[in-house]
Amino acid sequence: MFSLGPVSWILMAPALGACCLFFVPKDKLSLIRGIGLLAASVSFLLSIYVFLNYDRTLAGYQFVDKIEWVPMLGISYHVGVDGISAVLILMTGILAFTGVIVSCSVQTRVKEYFIFYLFLISGCLGTFCALNIFFIYFFYETAVVPVFPLIGVWGSGNKEYATMKLTLYLTFGAVLALVAILALYFATGLNTFDLPAIEQAIAARPLPLEFQRWAFPLLMVGFGVILTLWPLHTWSPMGYAAAPTSVSMLHAGVLKKLGAYAIIRLGLGLMPQGAAIWMPVVAWLATVNILYCGLVAFTQKDLKYILGYSSCSHMGYILLGLACMTPASLNGTLFFMFSHGLMAALGFALVGFIYEQTHTRMIQDWGGFGKKVPFAATLFIMMAMASSGVPGFGNFIGEMMILLGAWDKFRIQAVLAVLGLVVTAGYMLKTVRGTMQGPLNAHGHELKDAKGLQKLPYLILIAGLLLVGFVPNVIMTSITSGTKPILERMTHER
Repeated sequence: MFSLGPVSWILMAPALGACCLFFVPKDKLSLIRGIGLLAASVSFLLSIYVFLNYDRTLAGYQFVDKIEWVPMLGISYHVGVDGISAVLILMTGILAFTGVIVSCSVQTRVKEYFIFYLFLISGCLGTFCALNIFFIYFFYETAVVPVFPLIGVWGSGNKEYATMKLTLYLTFGAVLALVAILALYFATGLNTFDLPAIEQAIAARPLPLEFQRWAFPLLMVGFGVILTLWPLHTWSPMGYAAAPTSVSMLHAGVLKKLGAYAIIRLGLGLMPQGAAIWMPVVAWLATVNILYCGLVAFTQKDLKYILGYSSCSHMGYILLGLACMTPASLNGTLFFMFSHGLMAALGFALVGFIYEQTHTRMIQDWGGFGKKVPFAATLFIMMAMASSGVPGFGNFIGEMMILLGAWDKFRIQAVLAVLGLVVTAGYMLKTVRGTMQGPLNAHGHELKDAKGLQKLPYLILIAGLLLVGFVPNVIMTSITSGTKPILERMTHER
């Protein structure tokens, strides 16, 4: 009898929790929230188990489960982790657990909300776990689809327009990525979507250069849309602003990383020669991401738009790290993906916490809130410091490695990216001053700070940021073991 390993249960727990909720009466709110929290807790704890028990010296894919599904097409349920996915699954587990706790504040159509939210979590985890390209794409779409109703039904502001724009942009990207994946399937001549088999074949015989030349940009743009590659980024800040707090947390923390992960795994890993041709263009687009989105964030008055454009700016560093295709930049990119995920989720969670009490996100309606909510204010300032690249937080290490990798490869872009850090520090200091300092605004008189278990999700996120900031090898050894074979294929094909 076939038994499923921990990786399968990591991605199945939220999906099973969502299925169970179909049979729970909608008025049983405590039971609904309890099932959601239990499902997320199972994924969180198993992600810690897998991360701690992953053998970094052996490396490669571990905790593998494989079930043939459509053998004649080479489609199988094939999951497992390497050093890269072990870190990203841990990040997703943390954000899923904290996001479900934050979701307990949802008061309308709670049952439906948790069903969609749990399927969103399962899709994100499945994308990082899958070792079959068909299922990478399947889980990617499973993660994207629930975002539409979550924003359209439970969002705020101009949510209908935001949902429509998000749908059109991400559908456009998904179609381009699908074309590239199908072309890759036929180009290998292996009649399989199995990723390890394709990687092994390509290591011995690379794909034709002409194929890589036109297929890589389809993959890059296709998955770059969700990574907010400029100029295809405008859907994202609007989506952040309209989304409920817990959806914004996963949107900023995990969803964008799905695009970067797919580009690393399928683009850099399978088509490094094609990547080398196009990456100088990507490096310039990354620079525009950093500076343009950072300057736009400087002009915003709505806190969610500030954090939204800030996140788009930070994605520029990920794109620049990918463009360099060097060990320092690639390892730094993955490190930054982890730390940015925690930092962005913390920022949106804190803004949502205060918004639920004041019903405003405008800077002019905040001010002096540090006097009323010292715990939330302290963490908000620490989040702003992490976003600005202050040493001691994980973002600093990731950005430093990316910039060091870019210095030898794209020096002008590296200098401009450093200017981006100055811009980030500028709008973050402006935001902290306008929201937490100065005289207390009238909207803050009834504010109440987080108490007891309310503090748990925020403490988990800030603890993770500080841990990887002060002890980077906690995740760096795993990342290095995962990027080594990708870098070896890059070197071999060059």
